[in-house]
Amino acid sequence: MSGEDRALGIAAADDRIVAGRAADGDPEAFAVLVRRYTPMMRAYARRLLNGTADVDDVVQDAFVTAWEQLPGLEDPGKVKSWLMRITSRKAIDRLRAARPHSDVDAVELPASPRSTPSRQVEARAGIAALHAALNELPESQRECWVMREIGGSSYDEIAEELQIPRSTVRGLLARARKDIIVRMEQWR
Repeated sequence: MSGEDRALGIAAADDRIVAGRAADGDPEAFAVLVRRYTPMMRAYARRLLNGTADVDDVVQDAFVTAWEQLPGLEDPGKVKSWLMRITSRKAIDRLRAARPHSDVDAVELPASPRSTPSRQVEARAGIAALHAALNELPESQRECWVMREIGGSSYDEIAEELQIPRSTVRGLLARARKDIIVRMEQWR
């Protein structure tokens, strides 16, 4: 089998086979995983990081970690969720390194051509109020809220990522939402 035929064959294989071969040190198989999951990992990192320039660095760091830890992956068929967890951890590490502030106020909402300056000021003030409300939350509540509301993570994914019980995630999110609702009451 030629190298080109082999590359086409591995590219069409399912995750279990590709990840298994990559875990055995096959760089072509790992390249298939990179091509297959980079777009999804970039989109997820972009959501967690609010589209900062760190997205590509986070994805690259995730793949470096994946290459190093792939031989220890117990179920190669679950490589997709495993890669997403690594991406999540790397993005959260970036967010933590950027503290003490969250970049919620750096979010620029696209202005409608019909929006008036007063509405733009009001929108920016609302974002600033949300930023202030998030900064007043305890760190654990803020992390859960960001992962759920911005990252779209499930309760189980948050629990696994933060290494806390699912019931604790539910409680932290409930308290965070309640606090944000109270603090944002004037913006309703």
